[in-house]
Amino acid sequence: MLRLGTVTYNIAKDWDLDTIFKRLEALKYEGVELRTGHAHKVEANLSKTEREAIRKRFDDSPLDLAGLGTAFEYQSTDPAEVKKNIAGTKEYVRLAHDLGTTGVKVRPNGIPNGADLDATLKQIGRALHEVGEDAQGFGIEIRVEVHGGTTQLLPNLAKLIAYADHPNVFVCWNSNPTDVKDGSIRENFALVAPKIREVHLRDLTDESYPWRDLFSLLVETNFTGFTLAEIAESKDPERVLQYFRTLWLAYQPRPS
Repeated sequence: MLRLGTVTYNIAKDWDLDTIFKRLEALKYEGVELRTGHAHKVEANLSKTEREAIRKRFDDSPLDLAGLGTAFEYQSTDPAEVKKNIAGTKEYVRLAHDLGTTGVKVRPNGIPNGADLDATLKQIGRALHEVGEDAQGFGIEIRVEVHGGTTQLLPNLAKLIAYADHPNVFVCWNSNPTDVKDGSIRENFALVAPKIREVHLRDLTDESYPWRDLFSLLVETNFTGFTLAEIAESKDPERVLQYFRTLWLAYQPRPS
């Protein structure tokens, strides 16, 4: 069985930590990726005492902290901006370590207008190598979301990961429409399969995406991370998450 969790973007963006624990435990979700900038306020400015208290809450709960979801990115043509994002990533690596989770999600976010594609991929790769090396010393994985108008194309994302050239830089599969080629994701999935450490799932009622194939491929590749609901906010989020879990269970591969 795969493991089910949710990201707090956007379905739970207005929940404080008490609400996250109460609702997700009741809904039988196993994990949560906390997105920065949301109402739960799990940020790098937390004190040591506050970090210890949050870690204990997760230790005492059936709910696991699947990771921290940041929006740090490294494609800017401004070196100072890239440096700032690298420094921010390192701060959240330390927060992740203190909270007892295993990874920090970062992202590429497309290619700046007029920038050379390959040169930009190399630039992002160099930044990922640096933060991957730093995070390794804290036992934290760097997970690169398949994201951005050009960078979400799997051949480009795979090249970016190759340029990073670090064993501690992994992939967050993002279930994008661009994953699908001739009705299948198998070819694009294979480009990054050994590096996938977490999966973001979208609307499971969207029949244009081959969800059953994705679930089967994850099982075939012995994926052991979280599959996380990344879905829109709702006026009735608990009901939506309950329905999501029901669909998620229905997509589990059947024993042969």
